[in-house]
Amino acid sequence: MKAAIAGLGWITPLGGDLAQVWQALRSGAVAETRPVENPETGRMLACRPVSPKLVEYLARHPRMRRSSPISYFAVAAAQAALSDAGVADPSGTAIVFAVSNGSVVYTRRFYDQVVKQGANAASPMLFPETVYNAPASHLAAMLGLDGATYTLVGDNSIGLTALHFGAQLLAMGEAERVLVVGCEEIDWILCEAYRDWRLSATPLAEGAGAILLQSAGGVGLETTAGVPYARRAEAAAALQNAVANLPTGADLIVSSAANTFAERAEAVALAGSTAQRIFPKRQLGEAPGASALWQVICAALALHQREARAVLVPAVGFNQQAAAVSLLHAL
Repeated sequence: MKAAIAGLGWITPLGGDLAQVWQALRSGAVAETRPVENPETGRMLACRPVSPKLVEYLARHPRMRRSSPISYFAVAAAQAALSDAGVADPSGTAIVFAVSNGSVVYTRRFYDQVVKQGANAASPMLFPETVYNAPASHLAAMLGLDGATYTLVGDNSIGLTALHFGAQLLAMGEAERVLVVGCEEIDWILCEAYRDWRLSATPLAEGAGAILLQSAGGVGLETTAGVPYARRAEAAAALQNAVANLPTGADLIVSSAANTFAERAEAVALAGSTAQRIFPKRQLGEAPGASALWQVICAALALHQREARAVLVPAVGFNQQAAAVSLLHAL
């Protein structure tokens, strides 16, 4: 599927300004890794959080006052993407929200009350924020978006799936514009799970990426559907299949590698490529719902800065999916 990228926005552990964060990445900056403690056991873990200053202005809005951090990140990144595209009236724009773990902060707090104090102690104020589509609801209300709204849940390749779905909506005439937003928040329980299950050797990060799609008039994007695999040994073949239907000749690859089996899968699947490679996850951290969109934003910025003519963005997911998109200069 083909579409065009009209606007970009992100909230990352390195900041929220497109140019400044991109320059920091290109200069080798690495987001600060901070400790987080499991209060039940005292175990110390590592994470790469977003500075609260980037989103604190949203707390003044009544709707956002009790919402979880994931919704703050989503709204801030989406506002930036619409501003980058110069869209003054976003009504009629569809939303495709990509997420992996959801509002884990409020979910843990809600079930912690249930487990320790019983079901009668569960907070009705927390529960609405535990559902996966809560951030998309806040996003639509805050930005005045009255088009269709979808929430897609998956692994760290879900951002590319969301872009493919957004391109399909445009192709079918279901929307004039599609705002694709991928988001993640962190909590000690998530950091511990990803470490114990060996899903990421890179510290978990939080934040959001937002990409505004339209039919033409911006950086060209070509997407394909994700390819499933049953075992990690099959991940390379799945990625090869995902890349097979995309244009060849990329001179830059924005890798999904984060010190896991994804490196090996990409090395095998893309062995014939001589393209330069960059590894933003190693600097930003692994933010499963947002990372793939961060990769695409890096690719688009490289094109804007004339650092590449064509870019390939692969994503090897930890939950049996590989995906890829390619970016070219304006359609």
